[in-house]
Amino acid sequence: MAQTAVRFGILGCANIARQLSRAIMLSPNTALCAISSRSIEKARKFAADNGLPSTVKIYGDYRAVLDDPDIDAVYIPLPTTLHAKWAVAAAEKKKHMLLEKPVALDVAELDLILKACELNGVQFMDGTMWVHHPRTERMREALRDERSFGQLKMIHSVLAYNAGPDFLKNDIRVKPDLDALGALGDIGWYCIRSILWAVDYDLPKAVVAMHKPVYNDAGVILSTGASLSWEDGKVATFYCSFLSYMTFDLTVLGTKGALRVDDLISPFQEGYGSFSLVSELDFAQLEQGRWAPVPREHHVGSEVPQEVLMVNEFAKSVRKIKGEGLKPDKEWANISRKTQLVMDAVKASMEKGFEAVELVEYT
Repeated sequence: MAQTAVRFGILGCANIARQLSRAIMLSPNTALCAISSRSIEKARKFAADNGLPSTVKIYGDYRAVLDDPDIDAVYIPLPTTLHAKWAVAAAEKKKHMLLEKPVALDVAELDLILKACELNGVQFMDGTMWVHHPRTERMREALRDERSFGQLKMIHSVLAYNAGPDFLKNDIRVKPDLDALGALGDIGWYCIRSILWAVDYDLPKAVVAMHKPVYNDAGVILSTGASLSWEDGKVATFYCSFLSYMTFDLTVLGTKGALRVDDLISPFQEGYGSFSLVSELDFAQLEQGRWAPVPREHHVGSEVPQEVLMVNEFAKSVRKIKGEGLKPDKEWANISRKTQLVMDAVKASMEKGFEAVELVEYT
């Protein structure tokens, strides 16, 4: 292990921790040093099932990771209802923090977490992986091309999967005491983030939840959607559901072109990500007999999976703080907070009979 490697501990053995433990071990500037669960047996099984090296410490208590002086940063994939408690505790122990999404139940909880991070000088980042894939930057360049894309007018995002009866009965994401936001938190977070990303994180003026969301018997959201609007006329819609066929789509429409991606949060191919573009400029090469241009497919390669790129980006910020004495990068916290604000507005609209909720960015 290089001396400059950021030493990670993981709080919890959720399924997503399998992916992140691999990413931490693949990253050239991080090292996985500890894994924890509420029971030592579960932590040991996780380590064995995932082939973790014998050098990784195994703890049967989350706090033991926070108390470990050899840990620089923690990844927290715990249920959302536990985020505020353990994220604040991690910050108070000076542990830099990669926090799984959704980061909190509401913006008030998130503000407690971010305040603790600021007071203790630790880096915060949420676990939204797709924004770190090189495809994402290429798509941003396409949206900023005035000549071929024009002015952005509309965004539509759909994140859904048909989870099945066992999931709908037993998964933590449908339990009000564990992940009370349900589909809105689990996959609606991605929808909202993709919309905000497309508009350079400019908050909408108003949010209106769609009628007839679906809840389970415990009151957890299984399916919902919303529309967002901006002062300049831009609009966006999204739909998230545990009850529909697996779909990870994003469509962005401009006055001169359109961008589409159908595997937004997890590229079908680990080695590259794809998206399609079509523009009014393509009419100049329109094939005889066709009424509209065929969208052009773009493939953007990546040498490592997007989760490794996320860990790399996080670790770079941590190393600047530890090695160069710089302050934490607040950009990631600001983006998370804006995502949370819109999610809160969607929920408020649902609770107010689907009235429009104007966004107020609390300071």
